[in-house]
Amino acid sequence: MILGSVVPPLGQFFVFEGQRLNQSEGRVASRIRLHKVVFLAVLATGSLRALRAQDLAPRAYIITPLHSNAVILTYSFYDGSINFNGALPVSDATGTYSVPIFSYYHTFGLFGRSANIVAGLPYGVGNFEGTLAGAGQHLYRSGLVDSVYRFTVNLKGGPAMTPPQFIKWRQKVLLGAGFKVVAPTGQYDPTKLINWGANRWAFKPEFGYSQRWGKWVVDGYAGMWFFTTNHDFWSRNAYYPGTRSQSQNPMGAFEGHLSNDFTRRLWVSLDGNFWVGGTTSIAGIENPLTKQANSRLGGTAAIPISKHQSLKFSYSYGTYIRYGGNYQNVSVAWQYSWLGKPN
Repeated sequence: MILGSVVPPLGQFFVFEGQRLNQSEGRVASRIRLHKVVFLAVLATGSLRALRAQDLAPRAYIITPLHSNAVILTYSFYDGSINFNGALPVSDATGTYSVPIFSYYHTFGLFGRSANIVAGLPYGVGNFEGTLAGAGQHLYRSGLVDSVYRFTVNLKGGPAMTPPQFIKWRQKVLLGAGFKVVAPTGQYDPTKLINWGANRWAFKPEFGYSQRWGKWVVDGYAGMWFFTTNHDFWSRNAYYPGTRSQSQNPMGAFEGHLSNDFTRRLWVSLDGNFWVGGTTSIAGIENPLTKQANSRLGGTAAIPISKHQSLKFSYSYGTYIRYGGNYQNVSVAWQYSWLGKPN
């Protein structure tokens, strides 16, 4: 979820909001209300914004024949706590939410190399709770999340191949490049602090490596997230009549997988990742407490159920979370695949 996630340190926030620190009851009440609003914003933060860096996608650079197609329906469930790293006086913060995703995958040839595109449309439904100054807070949101698009091309070891050629081919070392785009198509209202959409673009160039030894496959990816500025963040409302911006520093993302084939389509993998950076600023005021340095560990199993259909199950959990959501995640995906050009 892309929200007013990164809130400046409390003193900076109140100065930015034009609040003066005094002992009057009116000012204290106003500050408490702002605490609660900001709390709800950050409470929902550890969700989908972090998920973009938290991707655990084994075999993302594996080669498939020309004109392979697949439709994937994924249901992901997240449940866990949120670590604010001292950014807010919040305790017992938790989140429980679901993200169904519809995706389409297609392969093609590019200058003689194997390439593919993936497009995904997610929808989020979630509940977030926590305690601020002894009072419980609750937030519910449901709506479209920003759409995701990914382009991948092989650089070495994976030529574009027809199905007969692919049957004779054996993987050795694969090197590839990827480019992921998150488009601002999700639900967004600048007058509201909590939104599923980000009202900004995000881009992730990536380098991928994959190597096979018999039934074992090792994958490694290294990339960097870049974010445009949201120029209409939580604006034109009772809290802030004008407009203001929200920006985020680049964030490095690293991912590794070790998988084993039982058959050509039945495999399991051990998955892990680490991402660092992503400090966020509001109206140019940076909050260093929001710098992320997080990692996750999990596993994936792919199981064929017919010639064209397969299921994929995955589980992951946070092994180290400096800032953001420390969730357990369970995902189930159904895939229908076929060969041939679209009619």
